Amino acid sequence: MRRLAILSTHPIQYNAPLFRMLNEDQGVELQVFFSKTWNQVKFDPDFQREVVWDIPVSEGYPHATYDASSKAGKTSLVAAIRDFNPDTLLVYGWNFPGHLAMMRHFHGSIPIWFRGDSHLLDPLPLWKKALRRLWLTWVYRHIDFAFTVGSANEAYFEWCGLKPHQMARAPHAVDNDFFEKEDNSRREEARRWRSELGIEPTDHAVLFAGKLEPKKQPGFLLQAWHDLGDSKSHILIVGSGPEEQDLQRKWADVPGVHFLGFQNQQKMPTVYRMVDVFCLPSTGPGETWGLAINEALASGTPCIVSDRAGCAQDMGQLSQHVHVASPKDRHQWTQILSGIFNGAPRASIEIPRPFSHDAMMAQIHRQFNHE
Repeated sequence: MRRLAILSTHPIQYNAPLFRMLNEDQGVELQVFFSKTWNQVKFDPDFQREVVWDIPVSEGYPHATYDASSKAGKTSLVAAIRDFNPDTLLVYGWNFPGHLAMMRHFHGSIPIWFRGDSHLLDPLPLWKKALRRLWLTWVYRHIDFAFTVGSANEAYFEWCGLKPHQMARAPHAVDNDFFEKEDNSRREEARRWRSELGIEPTDHAVLFAGKLEPKKQPGFLLQAWHDLGDSKSHILIVGSGPEEQDLQRKWADVPGVHFLGFQNQQKMPTVYRMVDVFCLPSTGPGETWGLAINEALASGTPCIVSDRAGCAQDMGQLSQHVHVASPKDRHQWTQILSGIFNGAPRASIEIPRPFSHDAMMAQIHRQFNHE
């Protein structure tokens, strides 16, 4: 049995299914170390609210929490990892308190594996890009191997100096089974919810779901939808954030616009089934992947995604129902929306199963066997 230590910031809904799978694996002894306390993460400044997920994110795997932002916390974290005596330390992201320190401390004594989803899609001035490359090349000298999430992420790691033998592809994934299950009952719930909102069965609908912040561009999508001039179409805005009040002042009285506020995970499979298309128009910086695209596809919903999102190239190749567009070209988004509304009926669309956590599990075992 191989002993695997994982360093992450806090319980995250996207990682929890993988951690549970690893804990159930007979060939792995797992211990997860969190570098932030609950008090440090319970308030989400982008959602502008405390976020408590209504699905289990810290159950089913062993874990311990430390405050790695303090010297005493880092010391305790080092001691705890050392006491666990892992064969490998898998670090999720370096730019968090304590993470780079752990990479530096243990590098050379145990293999350091890394999981991050950065890319080079956001434009930077040449001088800033050169400084970034110099710094990141030094940072990644402290890892031995990286599990990449996609092609844009691989290009980033190559740019930072990693060699092909130091990388393996394990695409970003969500709990597909959670979004796929109970399809009939969720579609019935979606029909009832649409009816309550005054959306007729034959009406088309667009979805934005995420933080209402400038880089996500909810206002851009609202305008692109409005440019359709289609009185029988609707747009659902799900989420909260710093732009929420301004958007509501401008759009709440426009026919067809529905602000549904923050919706927790249990509701999202139904929300995705209420619409013809989910849209992620982010302009960046920082849209490292866009896991909502995975969720929408697993729910059977086509998508339009910004070419600044890390998932765009890979998801665009995965399915004919993922359309990639520029986050600066509003007319392009309007045209794609029009094409989807006037295309094949929703019921005839079959969405391929998106990426799964099985890929990461397989790569972890492959790397253990390689060492």
